[in-house]
Amino acid sequence: MHLKPIKGITNLGQWVSWDPGKQTMEVHQGGTWLIENGTFQEHVAKHYTADGFLDAEQKLLTPGLIDSHTHPAFATTREDEFVLRAQGKSYQEIAAAGGGIRQSVRALREISQSDLSNLIKDRLRLMLEHGTTTLECKSGYGLETEAEIKSLRAIKAAAAQLPIRTFSTFLGAHEIPDEYREDRTAYVDLLVKEMIPRVVQEDLADFCDVFCEAGVFTPEETELILSAAKEQGMGLRFHADEFVSIGGAELAVKLNALSADHLMAISDQGIKDMAGSHTVATLLPGTTFFLGSNTWAPARKLIDAGVTVALASDFNPGSNMSFSLPFVMTLAVIYLKMTPLEALQGVTYSSAKSLGAEAHLGAIYPGFSADAVVWDLENHRQLPYFYGINRAKQIIVNGSLISPLA
Repeated sequence: MHLKPIKGITNLGQWVSWDPGKQTMEVHQGGTWLIENGTFQEHVAKHYTADGFLDAEQKLLTPGLIDSHTHPAFATTREDEFVLRAQGKSYQEIAAAGGGIRQSVRALREISQSDLSNLIKDRLRLMLEHGTTTLECKSGYGLETEAEIKSLRAIKAAAAQLPIRTFSTFLGAHEIPDEYREDRTAYVDLLVKEMIPRVVQEDLADFCDVFCEAGVFTPEETELILSAAKEQGMGLRFHADEFVSIGGAELAVKLNALSADHLMAISDQGIKDMAGSHTVATLLPGTTFFLGSNTWAPARKLIDAGVTVALASDFNPGSNMSFSLPFVMTLAVIYLKMTPLEALQGVTYSSAKSLGAEAHLGAIYPGFSADAVVWDLENHRQLPYFYGINRAKQIIVNGSLISPLA
């Protein structure tokens, strides 16, 4: 991919962004956005024809999309499980039989770091081509110290080869590995006493995450692990209340986590607690869709209660093999009953907030990083309306136009 610095984006059609000052999502029309030193400077009415200005040709402009929950560090796909689910097996049944995350673990432990990094690079490139300019990348398929370190190093190496901004998350507490099934306490000790210190020592992750769920990690184990990570200076994230409400959302608020993700089974108390906090609810409708479930996260209840709602792909080999945030928006509008504008905010400014980066990412606004997408669309409602096709026309990251897209 080639990067070409630009002075601005001109001849705009509709453009949409969050206004941090007014705390609103707003729709605008026309003009030019000036860019300098990789940041948006100001919006002017003038139309520029000089070299260095990108002509948007009256098409839709949005901030670059932000995918705040992905699992790209895996060695093999799991289409066999996809077929099993289509034949009636549940995610939990497949996992109990040794499939699921544990199947991915066995494969990842065998792959070399360089081969893994090449796979991750290809996946990040596809996300970028679909309009994602910033994403969070989790480890979590190693479940032993060296395999987790390998995963985080591979993520870092892959991201360095692409014009895409990444945040890394250590997810050693993704599952109990096979060798610790009879001694959970020993694995939690390994996470707390060896893995987290090693990740911090090598500066490999911004965040620590735990799969707090029935049959995986209990709230007590989760608090122990995340408290240790917090003491080491890591930000906190949660897989919470995906299948059963066990107090994950409430614990996320208690620990001041940046984000609680999934939440299909969140309790009314969990919603109430999140409404009084800064913890973002990151919803993953692509996972509900891909697992063939009819239980959708209660987006309207969360929004109406005053909770900040972000949207993410949960890209992973077991429960959502999609690179497209616009498709996530489509699902959010149809099944979560979010408006197109709410969905767009969910994959831009709200996702930036879930990463602690809302001061400079996720908005077309003076002083924000000039990350943006020109779509071959007329208005923001068409972004979720078209699906199964990529409408990204031009992608700008940090004030530079990326070419070619494919």
